[in-house]
Amino acid sequence: MTWPGTGMSPERNLTRSTRLFEKARRLLPGGVNSPVRAFGAVGGSPLFIRRGDRCWIWDVDGNRYLDYLGSWGPLILGHAHPDVIRAVTEAASLGTTYGAPTEAEVDLAGAVIAAVPSMEQVRMVNSGTEATLSAIRLARAVTGREGIVKMEGGYHGHVDSLLVQAGSGLVTLAIPGSPGIPAETVRQTHAVPFNNLDAMEKCLKENRGGIACVILEPVAGNMGVVPPAPGYLESVRELTERENVLLIFDEVMTGFRVAYGGAQERFGVRPDLTTLGKIIGGGLPVGAFGGSREILSRVAPQGDVYQAGTLSGNPLAMRAGLATLELLRKSSFYQGLEVLSARLETGLRRAAELSGVPICLRRVGSMMSVFFTDREVVDFETARSSDLDRFRVFFHAMLRQGVYLAPSQFEALFVSAAHSGKEIDQTIAAAEAAFREVKENSRPRK
Repeated sequence: MTWPGTGMSPERNLTRSTRLFEKARRLLPGGVNSPVRAFGAVGGSPLFIRRGDRCWIWDVDGNRYLDYLGSWGPLILGHAHPDVIRAVTEAASLGTTYGAPTEAEVDLAGAVIAAVPSMEQVRMVNSGTEATLSAIRLARAVTGREGIVKMEGGYHGHVDSLLVQAGSGLVTLAIPGSPGIPAETVRQTHAVPFNNLDAMEKCLKENRGGIACVILEPVAGNMGVVPPAPGYLESVRELTERENVLLIFDEVMTGFRVAYGGAQERFGVRPDLTTLGKIIGGGLPVGAFGGSREILSRVAPQGDVYQAGTLSGNPLAMRAGLATLELLRKSSFYQGLEVLSARLETGLRRAAELSGVPICLRRVGSMMSVFFTDREVVDFETARSSDLDRFRVFFHAMLRQGVYLAPSQFEALFVSAAHSGKEIDQTIAAAEAAFREVKENSRPRK
């Protein structure tokens, strides 16, 4: 027996993955090196992946899956793109790291600055978390203030001040915050609803003179994908300028994903500081923060705001990033990705409608989320109205049919350029069966 349109048997052999997870739990906290990977929100044991090629991944038991996780977003070209592999191999053959400047980091900085509208200078770091941490430190130094405003459900890495009312793994695992964070740090962070300008304006007025920055994802991706309401980003920009507060766009997920110049290009709004990650390293560990020359002049060694990293600008990630951006620069790249993503959106909407399962599907470019709710998802509160039991059924039904999604209702699905119309149609066929299973297993919500 196989599932329609996938060639995937529902009776998978998962022996090696199961044994590896048992071993991992003895060696790693929870058996993983990042919480959401543990399948805690959906049940069952995580798959241990052996390799990836284009839009496919294989687990250690030999099962093949259509991948819509894409390493949580950076693999916009798909797995093991030959140009990226060639770049990394050539770089590694010359040495893996030097702890000294290289030509590649200068070239990648130039490419990033040319693409991102708000950037005149950039500092390379090793992760998105490091980028947001550094951007906030810089904003505090520039303004002489300590307060931060973030969005409820916004996740910007495991930075102490940003785990207040955070999304991503914290909401997935029902963790309200995190022990180990000083109370004073929490008091300096103010959380307001995404897409609610009145709440932000009230917060800035009540804390006038004390707020260093507002940080947000211009397209929320860590409460599930939630687009900005029309005019919202423009109004936030006007409000922060009026209140002399720096605006930070966390484009770790959206940078080079929703447009070549990121969400700020797509929506025509320029922040003071931008954080990047994911794609600019071609899938290798990397992050970056940047903005105007005036603001970046405060960063050491030119200025007094210290930030450092032995592996920052490492040659492997820089060369992989250059190879990736070279391919993304092609004029038709994002048009093709938009066509594929729209095709999947239409198919998923129709599949849910045919099954009678209410959903709210939100998409911006090649990022999308299927929320199991009949409410319009516009912020963290409405995202949390989703039926998590229905998502669990859907997730496992899709997995049995060979489609790999993020194991959380509050994460994004990513389409890559390696997907084709054939794979999109296979995914829609799998979703039709999965939505029927959701309907059959649904219990009335209280």
